[in-house]
Amino acid sequence: MTQHHYPFEFDPSQPYMQQASDWIADVFYEKLPEAGLELRDEQIYMAFQLERAYADKQTIFAEAGVGTGKTFVYLLYAISYARYTRKPAIIACADESLIEQLVKPEGDIAKLSRHLGLTIDSRLGRSPDQYVCLNKLDDARGDAQLEGAEHFDDIYRSLPDFVHKPETMQSFYPYGNRRDYPELSDEVWDHVGWDVFQDCMVCSRRHRCGQTLSRDHYRKSTDLIICSHDFYMEHVWTYEARKREGQLPLLPEHSSVVFDEGHLLETAAQQALTYKLNHAVFESIITRLLEGEIRESLALAIEDAIVQSEQLFERIQQSSRAVAASDRRELLWDNTLIQEVNRLHQLLDLIEEELVFESGLFTLDEYQLKIVEEHLEMIQYALSLFRKPEKPISWVMEDKSGISLVIMPKLVKEVLEEHVFSRKMPIVFSSATLSVDGSFEYTMDSLGIKQAESFSVASPYDYENKMRVLTSDSEALDEFVNQMQATVKLLGEAEGGTLVLFPSREELARFKQAMNDEPLAQQRRFLYEGTSEISHLIEAFQADESSVLCAVTLWEGLDIPGPSLSQVIVWSLPFPPNDPVFAARRADAKLPFEEVDMPYMLLRLRQGMGRLIRTSSDQGTVVIFGEEMRQPAVKERISAIMPKGVKLQAL
Repeated sequence: MTQHHYPFEFDPSQPYMQQASDWIADVFYEKLPEAGLELRDEQIYMAFQLERAYADKQTIFAEAGVGTGKTFVYLLYAISYARYTRKPAIIACADESLIEQLVKPEGDIAKLSRHLGLTIDSRLGRSPDQYVCLNKLDDARGDAQLEGAEHFDDIYRSLPDFVHKPETMQSFYPYGNRRDYPELSDEVWDHVGWDVFQDCMVCSRRHRCGQTLSRDHYRKSTDLIICSHDFYMEHVWTYEARKREGQLPLLPEHSSVVFDEGHLLETAAQQALTYKLNHAVFESIITRLLEGEIRESLALAIEDAIVQSEQLFERIQQSSRAVAASDRRELLWDNTLIQEVNRLHQLLDLIEEELVFESGLFTLDEYQLKIVEEHLEMIQYALSLFRKPEKPISWVMEDKSGISLVIMPKLVKEVLEEHVFSRKMPIVFSSATLSVDGSFEYTMDSLGIKQAESFSVASPYDYENKMRVLTSDSEALDEFVNQMQATVKLLGEAEGGTLVLFPSREELARFKQAMNDEPLAQQRRFLYEGTSEISHLIEAFQADESSVLCAVTLWEGLDIPGPSLSQVIVWSLPFPPNDPVFAARRADAKLPFEEVDMPYMLLRLRQGMGRLIRTSSDQGTVVIFGEEMRQPAVKERISAIMPKGVKLQAL
C-alpha cells in the first residue's frame, strides 16, 4: 500500500492506531478549528474512548448527546481503520433519513472531506425494497385499476436504454432508486418496488437490474459503505444461504461496523431474522418441477402439497386477528392449526424423498431443481420450529399478495452473538440514548451482548433556558376530540415549524382524517409520512418554516436546526405495541412493564424530544400527551429523563 493512501505520514515501526489517534487529535485541536469549527471537549473525550475499541477490536457503546460531534469522531476512526486493513467500514443507520444526513451534499462526510482536503470513498448500500423491480413494473403497467397507474409509464420511460436494449459495449450504472421518485406515495411505490417474494435468482433481467448494479457499485468502496440496520441484518441472515447458492454476500468483508442509533438494532434484527411463508410464492416455485417430465408419484405429491398449503393459509387467515398499533396480526394457535402445519411438513418430506430419486434420472433442469430445493429447505426448517418445546414467535402479515406467515426463532440474540458480536473487529454503537437510568444493560441484553466498553457524554446545550416541556394529566385531554382541539391551538400559535410524532400509523391516519376538517389545514402546510418519499418530505418541511410534519418513524435521526422546527408534539407515549414480538419478550420478563415497556418508551421519548434542540441557538417547546401521564410512577420516570434544569410544566 502506498504511503499517500493513509491520511497522515505513517511510520511502519510504530502502532498504526496510536498514529491514527494522534492524527485525529490534530484534526480536532487544529485542522477543524482552522476551518472555522469550534473545539469541543466532548469530541476529544470520545476520540480517546474509541481509540481503545479500535486498538483492541472491541464492542463499545458510545452514548453522546446532541451537539457533541460524535459523527465526526466515529467517521474518522472508521476511515482510518478501513485504510489500514484495506477493507471498507460499514456505517449502518436506523433509517433512510439518517443515511441522508450523512451523504447529502452538506452532510457530515462532505464536510469532513472539504475541511481536511481528504477524498473519502463513501457509497450507499440501500435495501432491496428501495429499488424498482422491473417485473413488478411490467405487471403494474398492465393494470390500469391500480392506484397511481398514471405514474408507471413515466417510470418505464425514465429507465436507462440498456434495460430495454441488450446490446454490447454499453455503459451500465445504478438506477431506479426510491429517492428518484419522490412524488410517489408509499402505497404506490409498493406496486413497483422490490419485495421479499421476488425470485431474483431466476430473473432474466437481474444483470440489468438497478438493485444488482447498485450492489456492484458499493462493493468496490474503499472507505465507507453506508446502509440501513435492516440491510446489515439481512446481510447477516442471508450470508450462508447466498454462499451456498453461489452468490456473493450482500456486503463485502469489512473492517469495522458503526451502528448509528444503535438502540434500534434489535428491531432491525427482528425484521430480518425471520422466515416468511406465502402460499402464492410456494405454488409458483413448486410447480416449476411440473415443467419437466417427472414421475407420477412426484406430480401427485406436489399437487397434494399445493392443496394442503392453500388449506393451511385459509386456516391461518381465519385464526388471526388485528393488533392495535401494529401491522402484525396475532395468530391464535389451536390443535387444528398445528395439525395443518404438520400435514404440510409431512408432504414436503415426501417431495424431498421423491426428488432424491428424480434427480438421478436427470429429467429436471439442474438450476431450477436447486432453487426449489433451497426453498423447500427453508420452509421445512421454519415449520420444524413448531415441533420444538420452545415454540418460535410467529405472526401474520397481509398485503396485496395475500397473507404471509412470519416465523422468528426465539434465538435472535444467539444469532447476533454468533454472526456479529463474536467477530474480532471494532463495533461501535452510537446514539444519544443507549442507556436507561444510567445503565446499558437493557440494550446489551436485548442484543445478546455479554461484554462491551461504554461511556456517556452529555449534550453541551443550555436546555434549561432553551427548552420548555409541557404536559397534561387531565382526563379531559385523554379524549380524542379534546386532544385535537388542544393540538390545533398549539399548531395555530406556533411561530415556527412543528413535528408531530405518532407511535403508530393508525394514530397518524386518524389525526390526518380529523385535521382535514379543520380550517387550520388550509392555513398551514401539513406533510404526512407515507404520502411521498421521506427525504423529499423532510426537505419540504425544512424549507417551509410554518409547516407541520406528521410522522411515525422520525423519532430518531431528524436533524433540522433553526425555526423550521421549533415545536415537537408527542401525540401519545411511545410504548411498544401488544404484538407477538413484544408479547414474547413480556412473557420472558419477571416484571414486564418495568423490564420491557418502560425502557422502550423512555428511550423512544428521549429520542423524540431530542429532535427539538439541534444547535446552541435553537429553542422551542416539547408537548407530551398520553393517558399514562396520570400515573405517578410513569410521570416520575419521565421527569427523571428531562435534560438538566428542565422541569415538566402544566399545559
